[in-house]
Amino acid sequence: MEMKPVHDRSVSAGAEILSRLSEVGVDAVFANSGTDFPPVIEGIAEARARGLPLPRFVTIPHESAALGMAHGYYLASGRAQAVMVHTNVGLANASMGAINAACEQIPMILMSGRTPTVEKGRFGARTVPIGWGQEMLDQTALVREACKWDYELRFPEQVTDVIDRAHGIAMSGPKGPVYICLPREVLCEKIPATDTRPQMHPATAAPSRDDLERAAQLLVDAEHPVIFAQRGAGDALGFGTLSELAAEWGIPVCQYWAVQLAMATDHPMAAGPDPKPLLEKADAILVIDSLAPWSPAQAEPKPEAQVIHLGPDPLQARSGVRNFRSDISLVGDVSPSILALKEAMDRRLTGRLARNEARAARVAEANLAERTSRERLAREDRKRPALTKRWVSHALSDALSGSDAAVFSELGCRLPSMTLTHDKAWFDGPHSGGLGWGFPAALGFKMAEPGRTVVATMGDGSYMFANPVVCHQIAEAMGLSIVVIVLNNSEWGAVRESVEGMYPTGYAARGNEIPLTGLAPSPDFVGVAQSSRAWARKVARPGEFEQALSEALARTRANKGLALIEVTIGRD
Repeated sequence: MEMKPVHDRSVSAGAEILSRLSEVGVDAVFANSGTDFPPVIEGIAEARARGLPLPRFVTIPHESAALGMAHGYYLASGRAQAVMVHTNVGLANASMGAINAACEQIPMILMSGRTPTVEKGRFGARTVPIGWGQEMLDQTALVREACKWDYELRFPEQVTDVIDRAHGIAMSGPKGPVYICLPREVLCEKIPATDTRPQMHPATAAPSRDDLERAAQLLVDAEHPVIFAQRGAGDALGFGTLSELAAEWGIPVCQYWAVQLAMATDHPMAAGPDPKPLLEKADAILVIDSLAPWSPAQAEPKPEAQVIHLGPDPLQARSGVRNFRSDISLVGDVSPSILALKEAMDRRLTGRLARNEARAARVAEANLAERTSRERLAREDRKRPALTKRWVSHALSDALSGSDAAVFSELGCRLPSMTLTHDKAWFDGPHSGGLGWGFPAALGFKMAEPGRTVVATMGDGSYMFANPVVCHQIAEAMGLSIVVIVLNNSEWGAVRESVEGMYPTGYAARGNEIPLTGLAPSPDFVGVAQSSRAWARKVARPGEFEQALSEALARTRANKGLALIEVTIGRD
């Protein structure tokens, strides 16, 4: 039976907080409910009955998946989403996702209930034993260091102001997660309904004119300038602008451990993944929104080189130890700052065209030679008895060529072996290293952009960390058709590589196996996917993978559900 709108102007705080999320631009609330949720659930029904605007509510069986989906949704839409979890236990499960979001400056509004503060005498008081068992004296401590701002709702009439402030802070640079603690009895109280516009517009930043002009002059005068970019170029406009700037001035762009593309990997100025040969010659360096643009233990700029850092937080203030030199720090949102820098450099173009063209030709020739060598090695891997990550990466990029597909990789496919050409083509795991991110982030991205082909690639360990039963249930319930590729080497490959890198001739490297890295016997990943009615195949040879990938892409592009390919691989 359809419920008619209610015209009483008083509403519960639970209904008002949910409606206000819609008013500030939140599309979805990814929720994992608990016994603190009755005023929230009643608030949804109440808001619907009163005709109040509401975001979409998505039931998520595990908190880590909820934050991963909010993360991925933002990468697709550029809009902060909301996550609601259950008291301290739900917040504990959510903490890893909050750490990932903080590291990569992903805005979201994280909320959790709080066990009622009173035992009786007030509506919403404790009613079951967990009301005592879940109490913490400082529940917010679980996520405080990962959040830009936090607050515990004290009075119901604060709802509008608190949501407006939370959203404004989350979306202001440097962006990031915020946290609101919601005591149950507060949400049960009645307040007057409001229809005011959002009161806090997110803050934007731009570099000072003097610093911008100094940076432009340094780059213009340099004989061996280089650009490092790790978190992309802000948006499609920044992506295109950076590509034009680099081509016009003949500046190589290194995307070392990139979590998002700043330039097409086949662009003539797209350098290889190793910063060392670039740093050895560089006299001017532009670092665009990068947490660690190179590894100081392996390579450093020359003492006389001038280093410019550009981004919303160019000194990356969240890091306690981060001593990359910054002679000029340009504080500003990435895309408009790149545009402003290019305009400042273009004003100095006269008399430098011939030099730029000659330098661009040299850089393009070197980059093409390196790219050709990497492609040759990947093609040769097809002849090996065991599949490699390098070849699977190359084959996947060939299959996606010419499309607008988005690839999520978490210790899965490798960027240097791929040809990807647009700003939403590549998303790698956060540098915080909280595993299990890639699968749910890809689902959240697909939810925001249902018409785009989305591929999630991951190692077998990352797949298990993602709570795959949960993720497959979400994909089936929401009709999210993505391709999942699990590159299964039955080990923690990243841990093994780290051990061999630090102790190349040590006891572990010389032994038959490296302790604490094995994941054999491997679960039946195909069976896990099929338990949620997904299409799934296991492959071990090149022809099998190519055929399975073709079928998987065709299936998902026809919106026939999730497709999983488990790939048995060896070492590159």
